[in-house]
Amino acid sequence: MRICLKTQFSSSSSIFSGISTTRRRTRTNNSITPETTNRVLHRFALVALGLTLLIQSVTAVESARAEHGMVASVNPLATAAGVDVLKSGGNAFDAAVAVGLTLGVVDTANSGLGGGCFMLIRLANGKFVAIDGREMAPARATRDLFLRDGKGDTELSQTGALASGVPGELAVFDYAVRKFGKKKLSELILPAAKLAEEGFALNAAYAARLNSVAPDMAKFDAARAVFFKDGKPLVQGDMLKQPDLAATYRAIAGQGSDWFYRGPFALATDKWMRANGGPLTATDFASYHIVLREPVATTYRGYKVVLFPPPSSGGVHVVEMLNILELFDLKSLDEATRLHVIAEVMKLAFADRAHWLGDPDFADVPRGLVSKKYAASLAKKINLARAIEVPSHGLPPNWENDLFKKHTTHFSVADAEGNWVACTATINTSFGSKVVIPGTGVVMNNEMDDFSVQPGVPNAFGLIGAEANVVAPGKRPLSSMSPTIVLKNGQPIIALGAAGGPKIISAVLMELVAMLDLGQSPTEAIAAPRIHHQWSPGELMVEQALPENLKTALAQRGHQIQELNALSVSQIVARSPDGKSFIGAADPRAAGNAAGW
Repeated sequence: MRICLKTQFSSSSSIFSGISTTRRRTRTNNSITPETTNRVLHRFALVALGLTLLIQSVTAVESARAEHGMVASVNPLATAAGVDVLKSGGNAFDAAVAVGLTLGVVDTANSGLGGGCFMLIRLANGKFVAIDGREMAPARATRDLFLRDGKGDTELSQTGALASGVPGELAVFDYAVRKFGKKKLSELILPAAKLAEEGFALNAAYAARLNSVAPDMAKFDAARAVFFKDGKPLVQGDMLKQPDLAATYRAIAGQGSDWFYRGPFALATDKWMRANGGPLTATDFASYHIVLREPVATTYRGYKVVLFPPPSSGGVHVVEMLNILELFDLKSLDEATRLHVIAEVMKLAFADRAHWLGDPDFADVPRGLVSKKYAASLAKKINLARAIEVPSHGLPPNWENDLFKKHTTHFSVADAEGNWVACTATINTSFGSKVVIPGTGVVMNNEMDDFSVQPGVPNAFGLIGAEANVVAPGKRPLSSMSPTIVLKNGQPIIALGAAGGPKIISAVLMELVAMLDLGQSPTEAIAAPRIHHQWSPGELMVEQALPENLKTALAQRGHQIQELNALSVSQIVARSPDGKSFIGAADPRAAGNAAGW
């Protein structure tokens, strides 16, 4: 596997420091037809349904405390796999890979070998590494791949043979273990293979998500063979056994990642794609490479906040938003005003996302987006008493020349040696493209929908994009994944991230504000009700758990409120205030947990 090393930007001014219950409104300046809007809203509702089915009622936060290491993930079996690795002498990187591989068995709706990931790591020696394992568009992909009769067809980008890019997750895991781990990939993957073979009982959330996409899953023979019984999708309590996936894992254990990228898996995918009109080839797999990127960072309230750079939009825009919010005394504001300011900041940042963000190896992404000077200019637009109109993107300083160059799950891990990992992995929407490559058990991603299938046409999450994120051969689609590590006095104290499409960005922002501004614990921060504004559509999404008086106050300021059961799922690992132990917090919106030793 080829490794492409890119020296990316490090901020010159920083050293780190449910279901909608209202009708959605679309902007008239995005050139979206009513037919496209209706289709996108239907798909968006399905995405929201998938997330809602994943999310449980918010009750108690799953938290833990330990001295030697900590793991937080969305599934107890995956968390336990990571803890076992730490106990047996592995470090945080080994444990993170074990967690990711196990999630590929027990959380196949969200992630797996058929998808990609961003892994942000902080080594014990203080060095940061950002490993880009984002999927790549096939060599035969073109900007009009999803156009039919001149219109972008998101059905094609979300389901079936055209929807998948080349997966990058295994390439990241392989590199992380070889470069930084203490164990071999085979040691970490074999327990997950055993679990895939022996099976596990489906919980209510998994079964409900499977049922929600069953009509699309039923279109593909290999998917039906794994996830259906007697012609119907598996239900709660059924045992999900995946012998083909177990065989895939064991083959990788014996032959390494080349089995996947240059051997039988690549050939099997090539064969299926040719038979079904897909563009992915074995050559695309052989050409896949990770990219080592320079993290994006900023100072905030005396902390250093380190995030993932493009093609993540999350890192850039969390930095952009933090830089604006730093100009407001958030702690002194009443809660309604504070949420209003945060919503306005989100709106400004997502307007920029829609226009400027894309793969920096293909598009000009201005570094000025994360400058303190640009943040100050945006902060002046915010009215504390009223929601403002944001008709379009901003113009960051020196935007022409100063450039970045060349469903989902999140898990966080830390060890006593000083190694920290924040990793977000995905196959995009629930069960990705719904395609299982025959004989392998691998569910393929539908990350091609994260490109702008046509400028102005929303994707499954309602996001629009511009020229910077159009489809191109070998290009990586824009992502909202936002793995984040926070330092104080040079030492890591928090690793966090989230799942939930664009709502990842807002979840990370709100948790940072809760912990760094308001002094909340990880447990309090992760459980607090969330809001989200992504500029288009022009609505402020709020969780139903947000108190009614705050919803009313936000509406009175001019926000169009859209209630959802929940917005995202997050995982946090942190240092205790005294620095003597680790604290882990798993989002109460899902059935995950945190554990350590």
